[in-house]
Amino acid sequence: METGLRGRDMITAQEWSRAEIDTVLEVARDLKCKRAMGVPHAYLRDKVLSMLFFFTSTRTRNSFEAGMAQLGGHAQFVDSTTTQISHGDTAKEIGEILGRYNDAIAIRQCDWGEGNRYIREVAEASRVPVLNMQCDHYHPFQILADLMTIIERKGDPRGLTVNVSYAYATSYQKPLSVPQSLILLLTRFGMNVRLTHPPEFNLLPDLVEQASENARRHQGSLEIVDDFEAGFKNADVVYPKSWGCMMTTTDHQESARISRQYSDWIADERRMALAKPDAVYLHCLPADRNVEVSDSVIDGPQSLVYRQAENRLHVQKAVMALTM
Repeated sequence: METGLRGRDMITAQEWSRAEIDTVLEVARDLKCKRAMGVPHAYLRDKVLSMLFFFTSTRTRNSFEAGMAQLGGHAQFVDSTTTQISHGDTAKEIGEILGRYNDAIAIRQCDWGEGNRYIREVAEASRVPVLNMQCDHYHPFQILADLMTIIERKGDPRGLTVNVSYAYATSYQKPLSVPQSLILLLTRFGMNVRLTHPPEFNLLPDLVEQASENARRHQGSLEIVDDFEAGFKNADVVYPKSWGCMMTTTDHQESARISRQYSDWIADERRMALAKPDAVYLHCLPADRNVEVSDSVIDGPQSLVYRQAENRLHVQKAVMALTM
């Protein structure tokens, strides 16, 4: 167990060692057990987390606020549109000032080409840890929760086949951060990751290369396919979700037009039947019901989406308890 994590940023799990991630999972399991038994665990009494949102949130805001309360501290909500951030506060000023007021800064900024850069600029100026609640490149807490969920259901993840797949959605052109973070982390745990997407929906090449290197070093694999149904075949875990084709076009209307070519990429019972009989369905939520996934799948016995959502709480508490 790694005990020297105080003050560490969590911008991407790729920058944490395997031993450090194992520590997060160990602490998360302990905190989950304590919560289930009603055992108080106010490890962050009198600590304050500043939560800066450039994008709306349901699970992220609620789980961070609940987590800080359960750890004995306070979460301070900051909306970029109702503060001076929208009138000129720079990333450096946010890091310098909020870092003096609070014990950690958490940020959600998903603008393509801006989010990760902004979070790193804040982190460079901050004297306290900076936690990435999602950016255009990474969604580390979601993926830590996903890994925790897979291990809870499947045990040792080594050798599991996980299908990380594009799926069609109409709500908006979603960031690349979830599939990119998934392929980076799961390959480090010896899984056979199948990345399934149409040709227009590539991920950032350098992150795909990093995932390939992770697979090589940890006796896993990374396979890229462009056939939706082939992605499901004999998979242990399926994770079909939408993302935008930012590597093809940054125009959201054009991205939506391209997406419509793949409106049949929906996770339904017929596709689930292609996976192993005991395969599980994951999704970070919110999902476009009956567009991205059928009700019968997301509400069916193979779905673990609510366990995933709960585990966000526990992994976030673990990282906060270890770093703040």
